[in-house]
Amino acid sequence: MTTPRRHWALGGLVTGVAGLATSYLAAAFLGVGESPVVAVAQWVIRLTPGSLVEGAIGLLGTLDKPVLIVGVLVVVGAASALAGLQARRAGWRGLAVFAVLTVLGAVAVSSRVGASPVDLVPVLAGFATWWGVLSWVSAALRRSAEADAVTPARGRGAVTSPSRRGVLLQMGAVVAGSAALGAVGRFVGRGRRRVEATRELVRLEGVSTPRVPRDAKVGLAGITPWQTPASEFYLIHTAIVAPTIAPTEWSLRIHGMVDREVVVTYRELLDRQLTEAWVTINCVSNPVGGDLIGNAWWSGVRVAELLAQAGVQAGADAVLQTSQDGWTCGTPLAALTDDRDALLAVAMNGDALPIDHGFPVRTIVPGLYGFVSACKWVVDMEVSRFADISAYWTERGWAEQAPVKISSRIDVPRSGAHVPAGQVQVGGVAWAQHTGISAVQVAVDGGSWQPAVLGAVPTDDSWVQWLASLEVAPGRHLLRVRAVAKDGTVQTGVVRDVIPDGATGWHQVEFTADA
Repeated sequence: MTTPRRHWALGGLVTGVAGLATSYLAAAFLGVGESPVVAVAQWVIRLTPGSLVEGAIGLLGTLDKPVLIVGVLVVVGAASALAGLQARRAGWRGLAVFAVLTVLGAVAVSSRVGASPVDLVPVLAGFATWWGVLSWVSAALRRSAEADAVTPARGRGAVTSPSRRGVLLQMGAVVAGSAALGAVGRFVGRGRRRVEATRELVRLEGVSTPRVPRDAKVGLAGITPWQTPASEFYLIHTAIVAPTIAPTEWSLRIHGMVDREVVVTYRELLDRQLTEAWVTINCVSNPVGGDLIGNAWWSGVRVAELLAQAGVQAGADAVLQTSQDGWTCGTPLAALTDDRDALLAVAMNGDALPIDHGFPVRTIVPGLYGFVSACKWVVDMEVSRFADISAYWTERGWAEQAPVKISSRIDVPRSGAHVPAGQVQVGGVAWAQHTGISAVQVAVDGGSWQPAVLGAVPTDDSWVQWLASLEVAPGRHLLRVRAVAKDGTVQTGVVRDVIPDGATGWHQVEFTADA
């Protein structure tokens, strides 16, 4: 066998690319939720321990999912090159490598909630392509080797014979064809664009345009806006690709420990009385001083209304919520049925929910971290007991119940900033959802705590802006902040990690006052 090993590895890689392109196109044509590559990435997320997921989010931020997709592609590429090298020895050996990849893809796709046999078709289409292209590549490289044995490459230093060049050109044509298939798949798989267009046409009667209370803002330049625009609202979820659900296809099933099962459609939900409220939500992964938090005007139907219609049975203390993509969270029943505005939200800041924020319907529960309450693309609610259910993050070592912890943040000055010495204005935000903030205090260089002025907010479920004026001498300074809740709880300075139920500690920044 005179054909270089690198040509066989390249042939395997070309084969791998062709199979991925075919599976992507098949997934787009069939309208299945995910291509096999995305399904494998989702599978990896589901199997990864919570501490590693948290570490990835902390290290990569919003790039965690793109990096994971690239990682899956790199692994498939390496395996494909290995398959080409194995096919050099025997064709079945290379096919066996692709068979292993196919089995892994099939397992990942089948493990999705709501998966059907149709979801396996793209995986099988990819394997069929691998089989066909690898057989062709192997035959072409062997014919090239036989031709070279009869007619060696001419010319001093020649390393590539005409027959080999022909095979390489044909491989290039396969890659170009695969790129074309991917482009067609991109065009065909325009489900998100279709749903986005539908979302733009949705008219929500009873949803009002938010008006920020004038006194909620303290008027300090550089402070976080009291209302967070949807485009700037933090995004944390496990979905590689956000589910795209047309409103006509959405429904919510409420079952379990209830007197009667309730199924409500999108139209039926909109026909109910809508409740609107300012609610701040934040991720449990938000570190002290972090920005995984936002405040918005949410519109929706109170969950308590639907649970009352279902008739909750005695002994129930939890509701297991399930997203269309299979993500789950266990929510305390009491938080869904008390006086707080726990909503099946349909709008955010006066407009239909963005797809990435849960369109057409998601849950919003003031006072709880998102991983136990905020279910995007929610399609199922099972009334149950915490002793009988298991949810996505609790299976990974996070707390079963997680009320939001009182916290505060310094926005002005930023860490490392230079300000003129003398009277300096500092400010930021503080929150204790469903309890409310009664005071914010600041301290410079370990000195005594001094009171800040608070913005006036219409609800205890939103954060508050704060402002303080301090006299600082020239030099470097350390500024700390802490909040006091309306129930008398003083924010602790004890530093704790976000796992298992949220970070604690005082936010602090260092700045320099210039003479």
